[in-house]
Amino acid sequence: MTGTVIDEALVARALKIRCVFLDIDGVLTDCRLWLGPDGTEWKTVHVRDGLGIKMLLRAGIEVAVISGRPSAAMQQRLESLGVSHIALSTEDKLPEYERVQARLGLDDAACAAMGDDTPDLPLMQRAGLALTVADAHPSVASRAHWQSQHNGGFGAVREAADLILAAQGKLG
Repeated sequence: MTGTVIDEALVARALKIRCVFLDIDGVLTDCRLWLGPDGTEWKTVHVRDGLGIKMLLRAGIEVAVISGRPSAAMQQRLESLGVSHIALSTEDKLPEYERVQARLGLDDAACAAMGDDTPDLPLMQRAGLALTVADAHPSVASRAHWQSQHNGGFGAVREAADLILAAQGKLG
């Protein structure tokens, strides 16, 4: 399903969402790592994705970020947006997904997961709404309920936030 197609089944899934789980590399970023000679790592993020996260939080929808890589800069960025569920350096993402679910008292149907590559599939296969970016790996794109029109790091998270908020009548 592409970002331009919104059918009743997709809206029904989006209506139930109370928490959105996001990956960082390839979802909140463009999947590239900028490495300095001293090992410093830089990432770029899109401000519209940040606004999408803030919109979800203001609408009462929790946001959780689980990433396999460490990043002090992303930790700081996410905290500044108000994200309180952040797990970095977490290669096996499913246990953290389950911890957040338990903490919030949510079942799979109330969760959306947005990923771009195979480490994200366990969450996407469990979540009630599986989201992916336009430039996702084909094995991920084929298993998503919805695929954005934007690539990771270029507004895909905002597009997903708009989808969920519109389905719930909270976009505006």
